Amino acid sequence: MSSRMSGKRRAFDNLNAILQAAGCTFDDVVDATVFIVDPDKNFETIWAAAAEHWGGPPHPTLTGIGVTWLYGFQFEIKVIAKLPQATDQRNAGQ
Repeated sequence: MSSRMSGKRRAFDNLNAILQAAGCTFDDVVDATVFIVDPDKNFETIWAAAAEHWGGPPHPTLTGIGVTWLYGFQFEIKVIAKLPQATDQRNAGQ
């Protein structure tokens, strides 16, 4: 495994840990924004790492933004996830 790929996998592993701490999984992600330095060079490895976690459809909406610089990183990902508890409570009241 290349170091480029391992760093991207580690980022998604870290994101997975954050989602789990909130009681969520990648299935709860509804929107993702990815900031990528040199997208022509880095997009394919980022997308391959994402596919390992997100699996098949339906996928969240994705906005990819090419940037010229990120402090110490080749990409940054921001997600919005629905909290399962909030959805369960709303449905229980109906």
